[in-house]
Amino acid sequence: MSATLNNVKDLQEFLQAEYYSSQFRPVELKEYLKINDTIYEVDSKAESSMTFSRLLHYKYSDSLRKMDPDHLVALVTEVIPNYSCLVFCPSKKNCENVAEMLCKFLDKEYLKHREKEKCELMKNLRSSSSGHLCPILRRTVPFGVAYHHGGLTGEERKLLEEAYSAGVLCLLTCTSTLAAGVNLPARRVILRAPYVAKEFLKRNQYKQMIGRAGRAGIDTTGESILILQEKDKQKVLELITRPPENCYSHLVQQFTKGIQALFLSLIGLKIATNLGDIYNFMNGTFFGVQQKILLKEKSLWEMTVESLRYLTEKGLLQKKPVSESGEELQCHFHITKLGRASFKGAIDLAYCDTLYRDLKKGLEGLVLENLLHLIYLTTPYDLVSQCDPDWMIYFRQISQLTPAEQNVATLLGVSESYIAKKASGQTTRKKVDKNIVNRLYLSFVLYALLKETNVWSVSEKFNLPRGSVQNLLTGAASFSSCVLHFCEELEEFWVYRALLVELTKKLTYCVKAELIPLMEVSGVLEGRAKQLFSAGYRSLMHLASADPEVLIRTIDHLSRRQARQIVSSAKMLLQEKAEALREEVEELLKVPADVPSAAASPAQTPKAT
Repeated sequence: MSATLNNVKDLQEFLQAEYYSSQFRPVELKEYLKINDTIYEVDSKAESSMTFSRLLHYKYSDSLRKMDPDHLVALVTEVIPNYSCLVFCPSKKNCENVAEMLCKFLDKEYLKHREKEKCELMKNLRSSSSGHLCPILRRTVPFGVAYHHGGLTGEERKLLEEAYSAGVLCLLTCTSTLAAGVNLPARRVILRAPYVAKEFLKRNQYKQMIGRAGRAGIDTTGESILILQEKDKQKVLELITRPPENCYSHLVQQFTKGIQALFLSLIGLKIATNLGDIYNFMNGTFFGVQQKILLKEKSLWEMTVESLRYLTEKGLLQKKPVSESGEELQCHFHITKLGRASFKGAIDLAYCDTLYRDLKKGLEGLVLENLLHLIYLTTPYDLVSQCDPDWMIYFRQISQLTPAEQNVATLLGVSESYIAKKASGQTTRKKVDKNIVNRLYLSFVLYALLKETNVWSVSEKFNLPRGSVQNLLTGAASFSSCVLHFCEELEEFWVYRALLVELTKKLTYCVKAELIPLMEVSGVLEGRAKQLFSAGYRSLMHLASADPEVLIRTIDHLSRRQARQIVSSAKMLLQEKAEALREEVEELLKVPADVPSAAASPAQTPKAT
């Protein structure tokens, strides 16, 4: 279901579906444009595509006009606090600045609106972040205002979204990502500028953002206001009148994540193993439907043959020879050990040979006195290109390493003197692989996280947004699990398996070791695990044997339903672990089928002398 799709016929053909379209919207949406202090209504029937609506009448002091040239205070105070409002901003920093600016000029009366619930929200934000609270949120939340972007941690985002949905927060300043993902509707949606970062808005993005306006069952109408400068007027008029952009398959643009990963999966799962079947499968994809538009220089057949040849040359597939009389269509492929490891580990094929080399090299001198080397091997490759190290912080970190930790940097070819020169701005003659240097820097962030288990202190130490630190941790936990599956398929990497199981757990939960068994239980996060541990519930067996009524009395803010869920989940988990151990014991005690029988054959019986 989509409101921003133009070429529906392509998708209809791909899905072999019926197509039904309707202009019905449960809540009427009115679109407005604001230029200077004049508001125009978007009107497709008008010659200029817009008609005069009204002038903004709001008493602005000189200081307010200077701080708020776009009249945001006037626009938001028309709806909040009784109704909700979203303000889309071009950048993360702009979100924070706008939220702070609005609160400087909002009347003190706003502080009284649902005051008790806002205090509770502040308390929850603090407890979810180990006692930390963002200074900006500390100033804005009492006014019912908050910012929402990727720099927030998952816990903060969840609490702010729930508070907004409940009406405790009446205004969010946000980036465009909120429009595409989270369902947070508003009475009024304001677009601070027709830009996302420095890029001009696309029609689809615009429709997604204004589509948040109007809450079904709550509002009778929704409205969007796009603020623009005179210089952007013509581009904005084109934006609001043109049809949405077409949707195209990205199967070939993203070779390693697209067509090649697809072929490896098809052959690995034995869905299609010969050239003819793979080509037929490709014809049935969305890319196949759009091949006449997307393929200019090569045919789909050539693209299929070329991708299979690449996978074969890379050692991920093996081609079975065809007899001279056999047709090329019947040419069979099977997956190699490396291919199966990449497929089972869901490793991006752009990095599978790099991962193999790194793991192979790691075996030559794996440092086991600490986790740094193993963390480096499980730091996601795709995040390395986005890394921009702070060289002074890098130098501080590398100079504080213990001799065992220093060994890891030396093995990787990153010396303290090289980082010192980068930190002091000197040119370096020695060639060092930039990807290795950046990856080691991210490894330091993860290593510090596992030691301190606190996103806030690590984000301060490395001067990174706490949301970025948390995303790095989530990515590393996921990639560590992928590397584990990769190693399970390759005998030569057996030494890594047990180490990776433990590291994946540590990265997944990122808490003190004693809390990990409790956090394996459904519904138990770090805060709850600490409460349970302090109350004497130190293991899975303790939780499985617990009385829900006793839990309610000893653990703060725990409902009866949550207590029962924790106990039943612990029992189920304990049962699964016991079952797995039972199967392991049976496997160990099973008599091998190839044991020689007691009665030896005459040929094997030694003759009496």
